[in-house]
Amino acid sequence: MSDSPNAQDSVLITVTGKDHPGITARLTGILAGAGAALLDIEQVVVQGQLILCLLVRLPETHDVLKELLFVARALGVSLDFQPVASPKAPDAPVSSRHVVTMVGRSLGARELHAVTERLARHAANIERVNRLSEAELGSVEIHIALPPEREPEELKRSLLELSMSTNAFDVALQRESLYRRGKRLVVMDMDSTLIRIEVIDELARAYGVGEQVVRITERAMHGEMDYDESLRQRVALLKGLDAKVLHDLAAHLPLTEGAETLIRVLKRLGYRTAILSGGFSVAAEALKARLGIDQAHSNVLEEVDGKLTGRTLGPIVNARRKAELLESIAQTEGILLDQVIAVGDGANDLLMLERAGLGIAFRAKPKLRQAADTSISAGGLDTILYLLGLTGRELQEVLG
Repeated sequence: MSDSPNAQDSVLITVTGKDHPGITARLTGILAGAGAALLDIEQVVVQGQLILCLLVRLPETHDVLKELLFVARALGVSLDFQPVASPKAPDAPVSSRHVVTMVGRSLGARELHAVTERLARHAANIERVNRLSEAELGSVEIHIALPPEREPEELKRSLLELSMSTNAFDVALQRESLYRRGKRLVVMDMDSTLIRIEVIDELARAYGVGEQVVRITERAMHGEMDYDESLRQRVALLKGLDAKVLHDLAAHLPLTEGAETLIRVLKRLGYRTAILSGGFSVAAEALKARLGIDQAHSNVLEEVDGKLTGRTLGPIVNARRKAELLESIAQTEGILLDQVIAVGDGANDLLMLERAGLGIAFRAKPKLRQAADTSISAGGLDTILYLLGLTGRELQEVLG
């Protein structure tokens, strides 16, 4: 226990011990009766053990601490106190506040050390740590203060580098703001994001032109042709394919891990959802109906007499079109871009990820992961729910 503080000092009182009802009520009752000013309070219970911190300013003529010590002993808890320094002057540089979210199959001391060591390296001060997951230690939220002279982008790159080097857990950095937990719209790519396959590749293999389609895709990825031209050439190779193959495939799309949980929770919490895909409308509309997604925008394959013609109808949904659709949906719904989440896996998703308040690269190539606000590689799509700050207990409540 520290030396007794003088009257009018700010004093930090720390209470620890086995938790039970009435502790906080008794102690704050004493402070209230003595006229002490309560400046701050934090309380947490870990495995039945209470940690309660009270920042108070003591009255001049009342020995509150002796009474608090006596009552604490009667309650079966320990009490310590120490004077604290005065707060910083109002004109002092303000630290920026951020939230680091860790998600993995199982997080242990090694994983926590790896992340907190990176935080220390960038002079980030940990202010609070919250466990988000319920059964196992699978998700942790770390609230940090970053000095004004430190760039958040540098810390983001460092955490991404750590995540990419292990692939055992995901770690995301977000600025703490009103909109972090206030998102209202989630837009998602389809192929290799909401579903585990690329529909055009499956159609090409079924029609015996898989290798030709792959070669065109590779040329586009290497910058030898733009997306629109690569799509036209790949679709042309499907000319004459029985449309039933497409419809049968759309009826049995393999969902990505966590997709159903993500959409169920988002819908129950009132979020709007949309598919923005460079894939095909038959698949996107089937997925929209299956999951209850609000909107779907994708490329339309022309069908004549039950066969694919090798052409698309309407504007091609390319990278620019995806970004335009995101903005249009948000404007129609009266939603700020800061309240939008965009999720994708390829270069075709980059512009929409940049437009959104939170752009998430999902199991993506390194280039997109580095450009996005954050990335998910170790977990499923439901990992996004932890990035929103939802806890395992809240998810259980929503899912019933």
